[in-house]
Amino acid sequence: MQTPPHAGELPTAGIFTVTLNPAVDVATSVERLVESHKMRCTHAQRDPGGGGINVARVIQRLSSGSGNSGAGSNSGNCVALYLAGGATGQMLRELLDAEHVKGVCIEIAGETRENFSVRETSTGREYRFVLPGPTVTAHEWQACADYLASLDPPPRYLVLSGSLPPGLPADAWAQLARTAKARGTRVVVDTSGPALAAALDAGVYLVKPSLGELRALTGRPLDTEPEWREAARQLVREGRAQRVALTLGERGALLVSEDRTLSAPALDVPVSSSIGAGDSFLGAMVWALNRQTSLDAAFRYALAAASATLLTSGTRLCSAEEVERMAGEMAKGGASAG
Repeated sequence: MQTPPHAGELPTAGIFTVTLNPAVDVATSVERLVESHKMRCTHAQRDPGGGGINVARVIQRLSSGSGNSGAGSNSGNCVALYLAGGATGQMLRELLDAEHVKGVCIEIAGETRENFSVRETSTGREYRFVLPGPTVTAHEWQACADYLASLDPPPRYLVLSGSLPPGLPADAWAQLARTAKARGTRVVVDTSGPALAAALDAGVYLVKPSLGELRALTGRPLDTEPEWREAARQLVREGRAQRVALTLGERGALLVSEDRTLSAPALDVPVSSSIGAGDSFLGAMVWALNRQTSLDAAFRYALAAASATLLTSGTRLCSAEEVERMAGEMAKGGASAG
């Protein structure tokens, strides 16, 4: 059972991800959803889930597939820190072990949640059912914060990703961001609502909102691409984020920094499932940046990982081989120029 190591046994890594509300993701399919009828589903696929866990899964695959050259001995290493409890929490740990994802679990009393997705094969539609997760106590939350503060050396990147479970304050991500920034860590955040606003008030290195999240954050409709760019630039000008990676679904993505704006359309691929595409985008981008690649290359890898995940069913996420292939094709075609 994974528990926080004792002093002197803390893992070192270039990247740490934090998932405060993880899940075991269950995916299945049925021919058609029919109200009040028994629907015979296909075999259930179970994967470890939650924003930071999915990010770590992608980084692990890319690191294994590409080696660790480029930014020091721990450039490709990633540790997933997460809260988990009960029988579902034990299953989550086993699933992460099966994928060779290095993880540190903070034990909680509550039962880790399951999320469900059902694909309707007759229409291709995908339905997602997301549970709230267990209530986290102040003591459990403090154990997580203390663990991160004890890391020596601190990670180069800290990815704070996913929703907050019941019991935590809206500024939970912001609290972790401030502590990490003070120690020289580059903080990356991917969340929504008040938690996102609070984290940006703390100031982060990189934020990855969807268009819907950016609209909610700004309170503006943001109907056109110039408006999307301006809203992202405003976050940079205000010092709330050094880089804004705006994901636009079938319309592609933007990456905005103080002196550059990159844009690219989505790749034309058959969509099996959209689950985890945003997490894959972020995982590949942080992995590439940690290897000290150019911003253009990191953007290509991010787009490639999101597109490769669309090819997979349920919550399987992308393969390193497919990501490398797509990123290479985009490099030849100049897909990240904008």
